Amino acid sequence: MEQEMEEKKEGSPLLEIRHLSVCFTQYESLWRQRTVYAVRDLSLSLHAGEVVAVVGSSGSGKSLLAHAVMGILPYNAHEEGEILYQGERLTEKKLRKLRGNELVLVPQSVSYLDPLMQVGEQIRKGKRDEESKKRSLEILARYGLAAETENRYPFELSGGMIRRILISSAVMEKPKLVIADEPTPGLHMRAAKRVMGHFRELADEGAAVLLITHDLELALTAADRIVVLYAGMELEEAKASDFREESHLRHPYSKALFRAMPRNGFQVTAGNQPYGRAAESACPYAARCEYCQESCSQQKIETRTLRGGRVRCLLAE
Repeated sequence: MEQEMEEKKEGSPLLEIRHLSVCFTQYESLWRQRTVYAVRDLSLSLHAGEVVAVVGSSGSGKSLLAHAVMGILPYNAHEEGEILYQGERLTEKKLRKLRGNELVLVPQSVSYLDPLMQVGEQIRKGKRDEESKKRSLEILARYGLAAETENRYPFELSGGMIRRILISSAVMEKPKLVIADEPTPGLHMRAAKRVMGHFRELADEGAAVLLITHDLELALTAADRIVVLYAGMELEEAKASDFREESHLRHPYSKALFRAMPRNGFQVTAGNQPYGRAAESACPYAARCEYCQESCSQQKIETRTLRGGRVRCLLAE
């Protein structure tokens, strides 16, 4: 698996994110404003044929990352850094051309489906030609949905079926980049693993998949690499295989996530993730870290390469 990963990473990345920050201006009082960083200095790359999972708890900035790549951030968000697609800056003009074709989003909310339109029409995006109808039926069959499903409305389908419809709609145009934003909430484990398997298949067929999820254990069933977010900051990037042993991980928070997985005993670390403080502390995890030293909260910490991965920690060895 590790050899396959190295082969996939050869050559230029399909998607490259360089020092991305996303911030919002908030009013603390009638006249006083403050800038809140929801994502801070995040960098990652994604090659064709691989699944990269961005993992973190609610409020860590995962969905904002997906929306930044798609160019659908809220109107009051301010974005810094660079997003490159096939080596070129991903501008609004390029996004208008790519969205829904080469670059697709599998959204978190099932409300993205039109409740008044049959799902077949939504998968085909209104196309009525025979070739489109044939392909939509092939896609439905691929994801275990009967042909008559295309004549149903969203309210007639289960949560698991709707998730598969969203994937079907996304892959209708044979995309090069698939961004899946929390694609498995509310699904039982067997159905969730099946959905993960579908994304793995897309990558094995040549697409690049950016998987946004809070479920580390589920992400490990499909991902090649894991990027760990905390309070909007990337703390570690590791191979999925590194999560087999705690000693292979680099950052204390990644190790805490490892211990919190069901197979490792649900060990919980005291404390809460800070909100919007990524710009206020050199290490947002410092208050919860058992290894924290004074320097951890006093100096800016850059991401560095370590043992085949990347980590943002002064003390990692």
